[in-house]
Amino acid sequence: MEELIEILEEIQPDADYDTCTTLIDDAILDSFAILSIVSELQDTFDIKITPADLIPENFNSAKALWEMVCRLKAQGK
Repeated sequence: MEELIEILEEIQPDADYDTCTTLIDDAILDSFAILSIVSELQDTFDIKITPADLIPENFNSAKALWEMVCRLKAQGK
């Protein structure tokens, strides 16, 4: 999770990733940030994020992002 927070802070440094649960809903992350996050997560964690994974529920919080990463790793994607 710490590595994920570092990635997020590098891409969008002014968000509170520890407590925020509305990163998408409140437009804290824009489409460019999301594409950057997807690319970094795929490279860092050796996972494949598909269009089906690109839903607000997976990107609204650092916790949700981490759960998606763990789920994809467990599935071998």
